[in-house]
Amino acid sequence: MVYSYASLGRILVVLPTYNEAQNLEGIVLRIRQAAPEADILIADDNSPDHTGELADALGIRDSQVYVLHRDSKEGLGKAYIAGFKWGLERRYDVFVETDADGSHQPEELPMLLAALTKADMVKGSRWMRGGRVVNWPLKRELLSRAANIWVMAAMNIPIHDATGGYNLFRADMLRKIDLLSIESRGYSFQVDMTRRVLEAGGTVAEVPIEFCERLAGESKMSNDIIKEALIKTAGWGLARRTRQIRGWLGRAGGN
Repeated sequence: MVYSYASLGRILVVLPTYNEAQNLEGIVLRIRQAAPEADILIADDNSPDHTGELADALGIRDSQVYVLHRDSKEGLGKAYIAGFKWGLERRYDVFVETDADGSHQPEELPMLLAALTKADMVKGSRWMRGGRVVNWPLKRELLSRAANIWVMAAMNIPIHDATGGYNLFRADMLRKIDLLSIESRGYSFQVDMTRRVLEAGGTVAEVPIEFCERLAGESKMSNDIIKEALIKTAGWGLARRTRQIRGWLGRAGGN
C-alpha cells in the first residue's frame, strides 16, 4: 500500500541509543529504506560499547544521518528532549520517536506518517484492535497491559497504549509544550508527552502496530523505571481529576 504524507514537510527520526552497537546499522538502513525523505538523528548517551563511534561512521556515509553525542546516560526522556530541541532549532516539521533495538518496525513508518496528516500526534499501538506483540515474554506482556490499564484508570485518558514508544509529533504541537519542564526520565516520558498533547488541545491518533522483542542486547527496563511511571501517573491523574472537579464546581456556582 502506498501512503501519502508529502504535505507534512521535513521529517526527523530521533533515535536514542545506549549500547546498541549490535542493532544500530540495521535499523538505520531500514528507516532510510522505509522513509527515504526522513533525516535521522542518533542521540547517543556516551555508550560504553562505542555505539557513538558507529553512529559517526554512519553519518559520514549518509548525509541524512546526524549524531548528537550526550555526556552520560540520563534516561530516555532526556535523550528525546535533546533531540527535539536539536530538530526544532533546525526547523523540522515532524518528529518521530522510535527505538534502535528493532522492536519498532521501520516498515510501518509510512503508515504512521500518513495518519499524522490528520492529527497532532500519532501513537503506534500494541494494545488496540489490530496491534500485536511478537516473541515477548508473557511477564512483559502482562506488565505492559497492566500499566496501560492503570494509566487509563488513573488519568482517565482514552488511549489504549499510552506507554508505547513509537510516536510521531507535529513541530507546532511540540512548541506548545514546555519541553524543558519535563522531568520524566524513563518510559513514563511517553505517558507524559501524551497527556501534554491532550491538555494542549491536540488530537492523538492511535494506529495498530506489530511490536517485536529486541533483536540483540539487553532491555533497559528496570524496577526504578516502573516505580517512576506508577508514581508519576498517579500524580498526573490526581491533578487532572482535581482540575475537572474545580471546573464542575465553578460551572455549578455560576448557575
